[in-house]
Amino acid sequence: MKRFSIITISYNAEAVIARTLESVLSQTYEKVEHLIIDGASTDKTLSIVEDYKRRSDASGIGHKVIIQSEPDHGIYDAMNKGLTQALGDYVLYMNAGDFFPSADTLEQIARSCKLNDLPFEQLPAVLYGNTDIVDSEGHYLHPRRLQPPEHLTWRSFRHGMLVCHQAFYARTDIAKNLQYNTEYRYSADVDWCIRVMREGERAGLPLYNINKVVACYTEEGATTRHHKESLKERFRIMCRHYGYLSTVLMHLWFVIRSMKQKG
Repeated sequence: MKRFSIITISYNAEAVIARTLESVLSQTYEKVEHLIIDGASTDKTLSIVEDYKRRSDASGIGHKVIIQSEPDHGIYDAMNKGLTQALGDYVLYMNAGDFFPSADTLEQIARSCKLNDLPFEQLPAVLYGNTDIVDSEGHYLHPRRLQPPEHLTWRSFRHGMLVCHQAFYARTDIAKNLQYNTEYRYSADVDWCIRVMREGERAGLPLYNINKVVACYTEEGATTRHHKESLKERFRIMCRHYGYLSTVLMHLWFVIRSMKQKG
C-alpha cells in the first residue's frame, strides 16, 4: 500500500493549526506519515500538536506522526527539513490553517489513479487537483481563481501557478533531489513545482489530474501578505525557466487580459 507523507509547517499557529491536524487525523487512508515542522513556537501550538500526536497514536488508524520544533531560516528552510525526512511514496504540504475537504480525500486520490495497483516505477511524477479558498476561520469562500489544466506540463506554469502548492503531490524520490531554493523568500514553491515537473518529464513519467478538490487553502498566507515581492520573485523564476522574452510577452498578455476583464 502506497504511503503519503504530509508535511505541515507551523509557527505560533495556535489559532488555525487544529483544523489542519483534525483534517489529517480524520483521513480514512491508513498509510499516512505526518511530519510537523515547527519553528520553535512560543504560543500553544506545540501543546496542540503534542495532544494531536497522542490521539493519533491511540486511534489505531496507522498514521505515523513526527514532530520537530526548532528555529529555522524561513518557511522554505522548514519545508526542506520536512522533505529530507519524508519516507512516503508521495509528499504533499498542508500548512497550518489548510485542510483536506473530506475525510476520504486521500482514499479518493489513491482510488482515482489506481495508486495501489501500480508498481513503483510506473507511479506518476505528480498527482494534482483543484483547490477551494477558505477564510481565516476555515469557511469556504470560492474556488481558487487559477484552475489546473486537464493536461499539465512544466510549461503550463508560464500562465501562472495553475496548481496550488497544497494540491500538488510529488513523488518523494524525485522531490528529495530537488530541495527548495531558499534564495526565494515567497515563491520558492513555484520554482520547486516547475523543477519537479521537468524532472518527471525527463524520466518519462506522467502528471495525473485527479479532477477533484483535494485541498482547502487559507487565503491569508505569507505570499498574500507580500504580494508585490512575490510577483517580483515569480517574474525572476519564470525568466529562469522560460526565458526573458517569453516571460515579458506573457506578462503583457496578463495586463491586456486584465484590462479586458475590467472593461
